[in-house]
Amino acid sequence: MYCTISGLVQGVGFRYFASVRARALGLRGWVRNRYNGDVEIAAQGDDDALQDFLDELRSGPRSAQVRKVRVDWQEEEEMYDSFEIRA
Repeated sequence: MYCTISGLVQGVGFRYFASVRARALGLRGWVRNRYNGDVEIAAQGDDDALQDFLDELRSGPRSAQVRKVRVDWQEEEEMYDSFEIRA
């Protein structure tokens, strides 16, 4: 699953929030800021865990203001071993 989150999502701990939630759900992949102010996420794991993760991303951390979550359910070609925050 690949998704992009728009709104007030940079500078509010969104990447940390996403990484903690993903790890708790047993997901693998990455999260990073985009230059346009969005946050980008690639995640792999159980379908139910991915759906729970998306539900949490729609709220974000307390200081975030999520405006839109765009999701692409294509399979990632690369397999990830863990979930990391990328620069």
